[in-house]
Amino acid sequence: MDAYRTIEGEPSARGRRVAIVAARFNDFIVSSLLKGAVAAWRAHGGADEDLLVARVPGAFELPVAAKRLAASGRFHAVVALGCVIRGDTPHFDYVAGECARGLQRASLDTGCPIAFGVLTVETVEQALERAATSGGNKGGEAMETALEMADLLGRL
Repeated sequence: MDAYRTIEGEPSARGRRVAIVAARFNDFIVSSLLKGAVAAWRAHGGADEDLLVARVPGAFELPVAAKRLAASGRFHAVVALGCVIRGDTPHFDYVAGECARGLQRASLDTGCPIAFGVLTVETVEQALERAATSGGNKGGEAMETALEMADLLGRL
């Protein structure tokens, strides 16, 4: 029989404060991700007054805003939402890669969990599928990840 202990977080929003930083670029997708994140927040017992939404121009700007929110000490977690759709230029590679790298660095630098809810897709159809409000919404999944990590870090 194994003698080790396992510690896991619970995706509970009760008593927590969370910030969402959401890009305006590709808002026809990001607005659905935002709806999914807010729905997950409420479903897990979050109070509207404990949720802040900050909007930035695009995915490239997500890391600096997320880091500022995470470093403020006011939030248990941050959720970053955006959508980068591949086009005919290398723009996708620069924006998607630097966004992911910047968000990871911000989380590591601050010790505050920053959930990656940024879609990096080949087509609009893929983005619409992942942002569907009927199920499988990646914004909602990012919120649940943020809540679970905030709880886990509190237990550690």
